Order: sequence, then C-alpha cells, then structure tokens
Amino acid sequence: MPITLPSSLPAYSVLENEGVMVMGEGRAANQDIRPLRIGLLNLMPKKIQTENQFARLIGATPLQIELTLIRMTSHQTKNTAAEHMSTFYRSFDEVRDEKFDGLIITGAPIEHLDFEDVTYWDELRDIFNWTQTHVHSTMGVCWGGMAMIHHFHEVDKHMLEAKAFGCFRHHNLAPASPYLRGFSDDCVIPVSRWTEMKQHEIDDCPELITLLGSDEVGPALIQDPDHRALYIFNHFEYDSGTLKEEYDRDIEAGKEINVPVNYYPGDDPATTPLNRWRSHAHLLYGNWINDIYQTTSYEISKIGT
Repeated sequence: MPITLPSSLPAYSVLENEGVMVMGEGRAANQDIRPLRIGLLNLMPKKIQTENQFARLIGATPLQIELTLIRMTSHQTKNTAAEHMSTFYRSFDEVRDEKFDGLIITGAPIEHLDFEDVTYWDELRDIFNWTQTHVHSTMGVCWGGMAMIHHFHEVDKHMLEAKAFGCFRHHNLAPASPYLRGFSDDCVIPVSRWTEMKQHEIDDCPELITLLGSDEVGPALIQDPDHRALYIFNHFEYDSGTLKEEYDRDIEAGKEINVPVNYYPGDDPATTPLNRWRSHAHLLYGNWINDIYQTTSYEISKIGT
C-alpha cells in the first residue's frame, strides 16, 4: 500500500520516480480503509529534503500512510519558500485538536543552545505533552530526540570536543525488540552532531531501554515505553549524499571539519560515498509503522485516552 501525499508536493514525484508507491489524496479517499495518520514536525532548515527522506522510509511499508506536515506556530522558517510552507504545512495550533497514530519530530541545527534558550522551547514542550493525549507513538530524531528525553526525564545533552561525523558501527543491544526485527547484530548509522547523550545517565532512568549503541558515539536508539516514544540520536533517514553535502558546505565556508569517518571509500572525498545503512533504515521505520498498526485504536478518537 502507498503513502498518501499531495500530488504537487515535491516528494510525490521524487518518490514516484524511485519506485515508491505514492497515492494522490483523491484516489486515497475512495479506498474503504483507515490509513495511519503520521505527522512530521519538521524543524530542519531544508524542509523539502527532510520531507523526501522521511516520506521515503514510511512510504515503503505495506500500509496506507497519510502524512501531515507540521510546523511550529511560533517560529517562521527562513530557508524554505513561504509558498511551499503555506501550501503544504499546517501549524501546531491548527492540528492540536486532532489525533495521530504516529509523529516524527526531526532534529534542528541548534545544538549549541541550551534547550531553554531555544526561541520556540515553550511551544515544543507543549507539543511533547500534547503527544501523551493525541499521539499513539512518537519518534524523536537527533536534536528532537535529545529534547524529548530531556523534557520527560531531565537527561542532559553534552557538548563534544569534536563533531561526531561519519558512519559509525552500532551494536544491537535488544535483538528481541519489535523495533529491531530483522536487524543484524550490528549496523552502520550516519552521525552528524556536536552533542552526545551519556549512557550512564540514561541508565539512571530504569524505565528507558537502550536498543542500539556505539562504542565510539554512545547510545543511539532509546525506547521510552511510559511515553510511547523512541529517541534516535543519529540519522538513518539520511540520503547517500547528505554527509557529503555537509562536508562540502563546511569546506567551502572555510570551516575546520574532518572527513566523515568510514563514509568515503578509503576516506577519500574524491570518491563516491557508499550507502551501507539503507536496509536497516527501512527495517527500523517499517517496524515502527508495523508496531503502530498492531497497537493503535481503529477509532482514531480513542488515541491517547
């Protein structure tokens, strides 16, 4: 079954050309099933690129997905055309009375700020609390995951001396988890961040379960059953060339940046990078969607009750 997207959204043609099953809203309305409602709270500056990345993953499952693009009410983006935002996005205020089977909260390039110094922190905390009554399962990604775990458990993020940048091997710490169904004993995940979470601080919260972790870059995927949430601090959703784009951008700007670790063949930026995480990315998001399908209420109004 396909993911339902507006046919004029850039992601529609991108995914269709890749062979991902997509369906226009008109055709979806004629199907006698209830699609899963998944929201994407997009905090990234490159909105369209992020839309493509997450739509690609959640659109690869056998279920019909209705994707809703959400923006902060109190913050206006400066990097995406206003027409795109007004056409395809709804503010949190516009959706706060609605229910969702799933919600993805993306990262944001504001790691250097304390959470309380983020201009939209109060609204974001309101959204975190709202998920407990209006969302069946929430996925917090990178900074979004760090912000959620800080809000619900007061676990702090810590600045790194050097940017964690590249593709790092992670251990499967919970093979029986439904979210890791089909995972190998280890996997590679792209990492791009200046902050980290400490495993011992997560372990101090007995209700949290670490599913994936790395000897080099720490915990990566945390399950929070009490809040029906997953926190992933790295980037399974990245395209093959996303780390290259970040590296080339920093080099062009004259910034000091290391070649992303274990990304280019022979660590040579002149070569074409290899994607070694795509299969596990699809497994994780497919398992998350499947778990939502198995456990959410058919009557969407009962979500969160």
